[in-house]
Amino acid sequence: MWFDENFDENKDRVASKSALHFAPETAVTSFVKPLVSKYVTADLYASLAEIVLNIEAIDLPDNSFDMVICSHVLEHVDDRKALHEMHRILTPGGIALLMTPVIEGWSETYESSDITSPQDRELHYGQFDHVRYFGSDIRARVKAAGFALSEYTAVEPHVHKHALTRGEKIFVASKADLPAL
Repeated sequence: MWFDENFDENKDRVASKSALHFAPETAVTSFVKPLVSKYVTADLYASLAEIVLNIEAIDLPDNSFDMVICSHVLEHVDDRKALHEMHRILTPGGIALLMTPVIEGWSETYESSDITSPQDRELHYGQFDHVRYFGSDIRARVKAAGFALSEYTAVEPHVHKHALTRGEKIFVASKADLPAL
């Protein structure tokens, strides 16, 4: 995993930082929480996190957090809005750790506003509450929100250590200022 491969180098990117974790997973929480100075969980549903936030319209000030963790959320929401909002709330030099299903063999993301029923979404996207399958253009979508991007592929021993899926991509999106329009 990106953090383990160069622990000393990447430790400074995480330690003593503030982190906002959307749709928090227990395995990730137990790994990250002890490393950061401030750890806040968020979800649309109060019972699942400490605060209720809509990732498409984050009700927080600009430059609020040093790190955002967003694992398996972007396939459920308007990813363009969510990515722009994450960029907005990150401090300069902040990072967003992003994970989502990606079909590398597809050059373009598969989505359609005509696919709305839970049955059709499950048929087309593999899950009733997904709204797309990302293709390899996910990188361009992340960069369009103003991020610089690096990525890592989940391999052993990191897969079982961090409850990842074999071959899953972990995108590390670093905040870069958007040019003035």
